[in-house]
Amino acid sequence: MIIELVNNLAEPLNLSTSLPTIVIIILAVGFPLVIIISWIYDLTSEGVERTKPLSEIQEGEKPVVPNAWKIATFVSFMVIVGLVVFNIVTRGNLLKPGSIESMIILPFHNYTGDDQLEYFIAGMHSSLIGDMGKVSSLRVLSETTSIIYKNAEKSVPQIASELGVDAVVEPTITCFGDSICLQVKVFSAFPEEKLLLVTDYREDRRNILNLYNEITKQIAEEVKVELTDEEEKLLADARTVNIDAYDNDLKGQFYGDRLGKEDLEKALDYFNQAIELDPGWAPPYAGVAGVYGGLMQMGFMPPGKAMIEINKNLDKAIELDPDYPGSHYTKATFGVWMEWDWEKGEREFLKALEINPNDVMSRIFYSHLLMILRKYEEAIFHSQMAVELDPMNPLVLALSAVVDHIRGDVQTALEKCEKALSIDPGHYFALCQFEYASHSNGDYKNSIETLLKIRSEPDKEARQAINDAFQDKGYTAAIETMLSNLEEYAKNNYICYYEMADYYLRVDNKEMGIESIKKAYEMHDPNMPYINQPFLGFDKIKDDPRIISIVEKMNLPLTPSN
Repeated sequence: MIIELVNNLAEPLNLSTSLPTIVIIILAVGFPLVIIISWIYDLTSEGVERTKPLSEIQEGEKPVVPNAWKIATFVSFMVIVGLVVFNIVTRGNLLKPGSIESMIILPFHNYTGDDQLEYFIAGMHSSLIGDMGKVSSLRVLSETTSIIYKNAEKSVPQIASELGVDAVVEPTITCFGDSICLQVKVFSAFPEEKLLLVTDYREDRRNILNLYNEITKQIAEEVKVELTDEEEKLLADARTVNIDAYDNDLKGQFYGDRLGKEDLEKALDYFNQAIELDPGWAPPYAGVAGVYGGLMQMGFMPPGKAMIEINKNLDKAIELDPDYPGSHYTKATFGVWMEWDWEKGEREFLKALEINPNDVMSRIFYSHLLMILRKYEEAIFHSQMAVELDPMNPLVLALSAVVDHIRGDVQTALEKCEKALSIDPGHYFALCQFEYASHSNGDYKNSIETLLKIRSEPDKEARQAINDAFQDKGYTAAIETMLSNLEEYAKNNYICYYEMADYYLRVDNKEMGIESIKKAYEMHDPNMPYINQPFLGFDKIKDDPRIISIVEKMNLPLTPSN
């Protein structure tokens, strides 16, 4: 009974999770002692007296309190005293400002019994991470890393140790309808697992944006983080949102992340429905812009048409909500890689990071912009920060590997690519960067094997010819064979001339490398911002007047600034 009482009280009183174990030890040690004492002494109306021998007890005389009750009383008293002392002692170990500097928000447990809510719950998880990310003095790990721990049978200290975080947030959704019921637990991990906060929330679905703000502010208060005035403003009560519009926006995000043509079309339909239902809400407009970007990126829509829709919807999203970070991130990426407008890109990245310092994608792509501008020390700083925010994200690891590779640290680039591929062996971008780094490292076998995996243009016979050339004559012959196949393929198909330039330079065909760069520039290839980097053999042609002219037209620096 006592142990059950302690288990029931430990959570509401925020007592240590080790307390039940301590109570069991107290009972195990104390119970025999109490038995002995109760055998020797009696509790009477005149106080505690030594137990009389049976021969001395007069007829009709008996102890006021039976021994069984005395035992229970003593045991209970000892436990209560122990609890009080324990609580007083541990008060000295309460959190101090700065004790919690980093955390992970685990995927939501779904206890509603409705498996069809996964898209909605995933959206809630992303939104809560986004809100917590606005707290600048906390490092909040990103969603991609968090998802890896969904249903993982690992303790709080294990998770915290693997990720290098101080606290773990465990949210649970328990009801879903016109209202949403949530329970949020916050654990510190070191020096031992301790429950810092457990709170239940019930909120009208129309106020779900306010719910994220409320949870964020309560967690910040509990872990002794002081919000800045700007953060207080960002986390002030948000607007109500149309329930169906919010639902459609989450579905749009769900399908938009898949990047297939049908998925993107579904996403566009959901975002447009959300706009129709709630035309004054910013996120669906940013979603529409993102879908058009995906359609363009995947070759399903010409850039001219896509860019008109992208800019129109981004401008509308920012007009409605200047503090919505997703709009600024999207505007920054298109500004840099589609418009080659470095000032616009930097302005929008910095705005996105001002709103949410934990926005990992803004952080890693900003590091690439800094690298493009040849501000290498700053680029490395932001690249490493992005990896710390999302250490299990293959895309972030591969993008960070690009920064390392360009700075000459090929070994670190390889290690990051290998980690990315251990998480997702088929990750296209990670495979590309692994191939580049293998080539730079002189590992031509891995380079060719990876090229044959990622190049879709040559058919099976062509790939076999490339492999045979490598086995018979070596690396240069293999690349020349691949180039011959790609030149034939390019007669009737679109091809990336930036990549062609790389392959020509690998076999020292500088003239064809320069001609390919000129074509890539004319086609406005989004890879062209990297042309001024000591990367992929471009050092071999950097002094050619034709390349210098292109670099100057793109307003790119010719020399590093740090």
